[in-house]
Amino acid sequence: MKKSDVDYTLYLCTDRDLMRADTVEDAVRQALLGGVTMVQLREKNCSAKEFFETAQRVKKITDQAGVPLIINDRVDIALAVDADGVHVGQSDIPAAEARRLLGPDKIIGVSARTVEQARKAETDGADYLGVGAMFVTGTKQDAKVTSKEELKRIRAAVAIPIVAIGGIKADNVEELKETGIDGVAVVSAVIAAENIASAAEELAGCVKELKEA
Repeated sequence: MKKSDVDYTLYLCTDRDLMRADTVEDAVRQALLGGVTMVQLREKNCSAKEFFETAQRVKKITDQAGVPLIINDRVDIALAVDADGVHVGQSDIPAAEARRLLGPDKIIGVSARTVEQARKAETDGADYLGVGAMFVTGTKQDAKVTSKEELKRIRAAVAIPIVAIGGIKADNVEELKETGIDGVAVVSAVIAAENIASAAEELAGCVKELKEA
């Protein structure tokens, strides 16, 4: 997939501690049925071997769906499974180094909360930004909330796509109207839902309406 063809509308971040599905693969499969357009595999509490093996299995599913698989933090895992890219935070390997290791064709995302961080990420070769947390979220207890005004300032400061993240649900996503975002990243709103496909479908519809407004 060409980077210019990537659809950031509904970006799922996995979390095995929150999911109701039996396996990460099953959760991803259901989410894709509901219209998720990107998948980030996030594994904070498992061995490198288990992460690698899970990534291999998930990649088969995302490849079949024609949806990019992004690996959270771990450039080595991304390389090992030939994932479509990697997402790094401010305390992870720098985006410029990730780009050097992964080459020009992979997708690199960077978490940013300020205009300064956003500009640096773009300069360092990031393909998109994850901006937030936009709302109070239970998945990252230490996440500071980013104001809608700051999101707008970041949008004005960079040319690359922006995905809003943090506590986003179907009933509050409309608050991100007129911010110029390219999509939203969600964890619990989809992965913890009783019906993952339905939750994804509802959210995807909300985000499309938001982008068209």
